[in-house]
Amino acid sequence: MGEKADVIIVGGGVIGSSIAYNLLRDGYEGKVMVFEKDRVYEYASTPRSAGGIRQLFTTDINIQLSRFSLQFYQTFAETMSVDGEKAEIDFKQRGYLFLGTDKIMPRLEAHTRIQHKYGVPSQLLEAHELTRIIPELNVEDLAGGLYCAEDGYLDPYSVMQGYIRYAKKLGAEYVYENVDEIMTARGRVTGVRLVNGKRYEAPVVVNCAGAWAPALSEKAGLPLPVVPLPRQIFQFDIGDSLQQYLPLTIDPTGVYFRHEGEKFIAGYSPETEPGYRFQWQRSNFVEEIWPIIAYRVPKFEQAKVERGWAGLYDFNTKDHNAILGKHPDMGGYYVAFGFSGHGMQQAPAVGVGMSELIRTGAYQTLDLTPLRVERFKENQLIIEDAIV
Repeated sequence: MGEKADVIIVGGGVIGSSIAYNLLRDGYEGKVMVFEKDRVYEYASTPRSAGGIRQLFTTDINIQLSRFSLQFYQTFAETMSVDGEKAEIDFKQRGYLFLGTDKIMPRLEAHTRIQHKYGVPSQLLEAHELTRIIPELNVEDLAGGLYCAEDGYLDPYSVMQGYIRYAKKLGAEYVYENVDEIMTARGRVTGVRLVNGKRYEAPVVVNCAGAWAPALSEKAGLPLPVVPLPRQIFQFDIGDSLQQYLPLTIDPTGVYFRHEGEKFIAGYSPETEPGYRFQWQRSNFVEEIWPIIAYRVPKFEQAKVERGWAGLYDFNTKDHNAILGKHPDMGGYYVAFGFSGHGMQQAPAVGVGMSELIRTGAYQTLDLTPLRVERFKENQLIIEDAIV
């Protein structure tokens, strides 16, 4: 056997690095090793995300996770500064806005009641009020919307690097190699084996490998209902700028758009086959997105696509929410994947919770047990009504 650790984390993106940071910040004295196969994070999901941060969810657990995380992101630059250098993440609290038709508005009203229970300052707006937020918005077919001014968007790559830098400062060791297998013996994890054949021992292995996590889990004989699902984002510019900066806005069709600097990005969640695909197609913007955003904001008729990119959701096919915690069928095996697009939004809270669970055996700050592995067998699914 090779080197030994106390905790091995597979996946060095925002989730894995948040767990490493929180473990060590919380006083864990064991050796923490983080394995990341993509040294420059070229195909990692974190830097390819849209960077939205919202509290406009519809289930208790998602609202709690996102509210905790948003509050952490508000002070991230100072809290995560290393050697006097702030961890700037370009967090723009320009709001989140779900647009609603007559058919959708009753659902948005129900969502508001749940959100207010946890102190989320969400607002139901009538159609004419929407133009105070986006003066150019076409509201002809809208009855109103659900808006939260606290929410917004940030630079996901900077968040990830902030966690990595601080985790390394606290003593986390990052190994940039590809994990081929989670090793087990007599009902417990024993470590990991790399593609190059080298083995590392540890009594605790945390699978945070995102879209690659389900394949690792299945190889260990512990399948979970998660698949890699490609998503595309497009950056475009227009000739005549808008009067105000946009909130991250979700059209009733599911197409979303926001500012990106002085330009814009847009995307949507189409029906597509699972797989590891990183090609983006301009035709998807022209055929699926442009007609919708041009109708919604007429100035977007001038949209000129400048670039695009594709990334992967670790998509939970059962209820589209994270799978968190200790696996009931394998001692020492912990999972944190299946976020289905919510990972960046929930990373601070997940890091805190997983640290508590690994160190003490129980959640303390937030009760994350609703997202446990066992919920699938128990038929206790978490059905989220606000999926983007």
